Amino acid sequence: MLTPFRTLAALALGLVLAAAQGPPVGQHVFVCGHSFHVMMAAPLGKIAEAAGIEGHVQVGTLILGGSSVDQHWETPGDRSEVKAAFARGKVDVLTVSPNGRLIPDPGIEKFADLLVANNPEGRVLVQASWPAMDGHLNRDFKNADRDEADPAQIRRRVEPINRKLARSVEVLNEKYREKPGRQVVFLVPAGEAVCVLRERVVAGKAPGIARQSELFKDDRGHCHAHIAVLVGYCHYAVIYRRSPVGLPVPEALKKAGLGQDTDALNRVLQEVAWEAVTSEPLSGVPAEAPSK
Repeated sequence: MLTPFRTLAALALGLVLAAAQGPPVGQHVFVCGHSFHVMMAAPLGKIAEAAGIEGHVQVGTLILGGSSVDQHWETPGDRSEVKAAFARGKVDVLTVSPNGRLIPDPGIEKFADLLVANNPEGRVLVQASWPAMDGHLNRDFKNADRDEADPAQIRRRVEPINRKLARSVEVLNEKYREKPGRQVVFLVPAGEAVCVLRERVVAGKAPGIARQSELFKDDRGHCHAHIAVLVGYCHYAVIYRRSPVGLPVPEALKKAGLGQDTDALNRVLQEVAWEAVTSEPLSGVPAEAPSK
């Protein structure tokens, strides 16, 4: 059930988007997070370029393996690329990726406060990721085990973490409703998109992908280009509030060895990303948002 804030936020944004005219303004984006997140930075830039978004700039990319957002925040100001970019007024959108071991993550609020102080229109995108080792604590878990996995069960396993993360985003936006008087923090349902894609694989509806394990590089869950592009589409949809469906194949997917299935899988990734984003009220993107 949607909370009053989530319902009102979605309705308000729907009205704004319905009235929007012309292409969106290019955003200056800083990607900051762990290894299940930053791999989408390069595809995101190519997606925005293919969509004809003028002025999209990748300000920076910062990775810290297995990190929480707060770990990035704790980097001293004189050595923090993110804080330096904020101070120069160069960031419109910061993307971050919490670690499930620290939720609520105080770093999200700290970065959001600093971003808004430097850019009153700044936004923070919080990625809800897929679980390492499918959420198993068993160190004997292997990538091949994913081929027998039920994606619905993985969804149930990670649901308590996602619920806590969503609530933490809601709490922050309740604060920002007072000042600056708008939604500042947005949730990007990357993990849900990955789960839906895996369901498509199981159902034989992901062209070129026969097994779930083909989506991942290793036992932990680092991903191949298919998921990197999928997550890039999710972030594109949230940043620009446009559907990616119909955009050309990104370079990363062209190199994924899919052959004649490349175009068809690209379409599936676009549809899955749009479905996940528009089904998440805290993404701020209603289903009736403009295409491309």
